Amino acid sequence: MQTPTARSLRLALSEPMSADAGAHVDIRLTAEDGYSTARPYSLSDVRETRTIEVTIEKVDDGEESPYLVDVVEVGEPLEISGPNGQWFTWDPTETRPVQLIGGGSGIVPLMSMIRLREVAAPSTPFNLVYSLRTPGRRYFARELDQLVEHTRLPVSVFHTREGAEGEVRRPGRVTAAELAAVTIAPQREPTVYICGPNGFVEHCAQAMLDAGHDAGRIRTERFG
Repeated sequence: MQTPTARSLRLALSEPMSADAGAHVDIRLTAEDGYSTARPYSLSDVRETRTIEVTIEKVDDGEESPYLVDVVEVGEPLEISGPNGQWFTWDPTETRPVQLIGGGSGIVPLMSMIRLREVAAPSTPFNLVYSLRTPGRRYFARELDQLVEHTRLPVSVFHTREGAEGEVRRPGRVTAAELAAVTIAPQREPTVYICGPNGFVEHCAQAMLDAGHDAGRIRTERFG
């Protein structure tokens, strides 16, 4: 469990899969009465070819996520297809700096990029801005803390509803000025990946444009 409502599932594959960081797979569930439904889930780890990881946030009225977060057990078979997605992916052969901006569960595909970078392109400059409601909803907390401690990844965290103990900043949406202060400067021409709820993505994308980033280097993915 990443949070009380989010769970990472490590899936052992029946055949090798090569997936790009930022891609997603479809998971199909079929009920005993034959009813079947599929939903896309972003990959949070693509470093191996015989296993992948998805990280799922439970939506209370969702058709799949409550089962995958609360019910599915180790060893249970799941039907998946993919990987899918080409635009919102990162290629480790690219040397351009990478600016990641995630809101809530939007951190999931960004984490696949962070993890792949550590093994495939450790010298590529990365920077992460992570916006979330409360400290208790932070995904991948220990892993991100370790990357910060080892000076592998600058991480700026902004809370929108409730701040951490001793935090000076008042909770609220990250502002354009705050983003400009902690992100990679547009003069360095980073590729910018923004993922999260629609309003968050629109706000951050506009802030990056206003800061001087080229629209062609800004890639967005919306959850919900």
